[in-house]
Amino acid sequence: MSPHRRSAPLFVQALGLVTLTLVAAQLIAIAVIFTLPPPPPELYRLSEIARALKTGHMVQPRDGRALVVQPRANMPSGGPDSARRAEFKAGIGRALDVAPERIEIVTDNGPRFFVRRFKASSAEKPGGTGDPGEPGRQGRPVDPRDPSIARRPTPAGEPGARAAPPRDEPFIFGDFKLGVRQQDGTWMVVEPKPSFRFDSWQQRILLILVLSVLAVAPLAWLFARRLAEPISAFADAAERLGRDPRAAPLDLSGSTEVIAAAKAFNMMQERLRRYVEDRTAMIGAIAHDLRTPLTRLRFRIEATPDEVRTKLAADIDQMEAMISAALAFVRDTNRPAERTKLELASLLESVMDEAAETGGQAAVEQAERIVIEGDSIALKRLIVNLVDNALKYGHSARGRIFAQGDTAIIEIDDDGPGIPPAELDRVFEPFFRGEPSRNRETGGIGLGLAVVRSLARAHGGDVTLTNRPGGGLRASVRLPI
Repeated sequence: MSPHRRSAPLFVQALGLVTLTLVAAQLIAIAVIFTLPPPPPELYRLSEIARALKTGHMVQPRDGRALVVQPRANMPSGGPDSARRAEFKAGIGRALDVAPERIEIVTDNGPRFFVRRFKASSAEKPGGTGDPGEPGRQGRPVDPRDPSIARRPTPAGEPGARAAPPRDEPFIFGDFKLGVRQQDGTWMVVEPKPSFRFDSWQQRILLILVLSVLAVAPLAWLFARRLAEPISAFADAAERLGRDPRAAPLDLSGSTEVIAAAKAFNMMQERLRRYVEDRTAMIGAIAHDLRTPLTRLRFRIEATPDEVRTKLAADIDQMEAMISAALAFVRDTNRPAERTKLELASLLESVMDEAAETGGQAAVEQAERIVIEGDSIALKRLIVNLVDNALKYGHSARGRIFAQGDTAIIEIDDDGPGIPPAELDRVFEPFFRGEPSRNRETGGIGLGLAVVRSLARAHGGDVTLTNRPGGGLRASVRLPI
């Protein structure tokens, strides 16, 4: 057993992973916020909105998405007007020559009306070709909080607007709907064109998320692997224990909880090993010690009458056969398993050939080439017992080997009377015989099928018996490939 290799408890590891995840995500978010420039806002100037309503066509603002105009049957109310909202409506009314009461504005998150000074561009200077009511495309917004800037509105269409110095112009920030009620009661509504693309702030959130996942994923992978390794080791150890109680114990390494569980598992395995060995040794000792009184009985019956001596000798012979079978069973159980790669088809063919040479009706009907890792002596005895049973009770033996998924299946069929359904599982019990008489000519000792099940389970498989619809018995052994 290797020395203990102890690591931090699982609670501490999980707490550390969560803490590192939160810290890494926050650090990445701070780095992105302080490193990247702020996202450009979507600004929609009064002149751009007015131009879209005048023309009825899509207008592309310089700082936002395209403005589209659509007729609507109705228009929701935008709520009470603030000072800036009323000023914005008045500006739109002057630009379109309509009363402000016929204008309705709806914004997503409360008031978004601002006034900012824009620097005039060449399009607004004398000789320019821009729209008189639209700031130049090279205009630069100026912070309205600057006390040196005086607010001076310039109505659209005012003479000399093309040559105006820098001026203030109201604008809307973000999504909105602005509707003008027509004479027939319908509304002409302008709004930013809906877009399926991510906005700048959404892109940055996704960037933070992706970077956080990339930074934390290796840590999460390492932690998940460390957490899953002990569970896989326990599963493998349990499978080995089912095949062989003398399997190597678990390695005591990992967190405190894992080491404690491994210690408990190793102690359980050691107790099971001692229990199996003690029971097996006891059976062997009893069987061995019974030979001495049987030998004395054999000498003492010499003085009995012939008709009595014959019956007593037959009983003694049967008891000796049972003792020999029990000793052989114990010897095979205590024999250390030597697992090697072997081909089941060759093993089945050799057993069938030996049975046919002694006069039995034995043949192989199907033999796929399947290689497994197992004990060749034990598996040969398993097949021999099944073939002997088929020849003894069914007068013939037909064998097949094929793969079903990751399982190798060995089938032995006979033409006998079969077994009552209630006894299909009981026949695997030691010394149980379905044939009521104890005549060794018509029945065995009752350990053949018990040995078959023990050997099959020692290889991680199992054996079942079924009555075939056409008559006869089928023994099926399933072994993992």
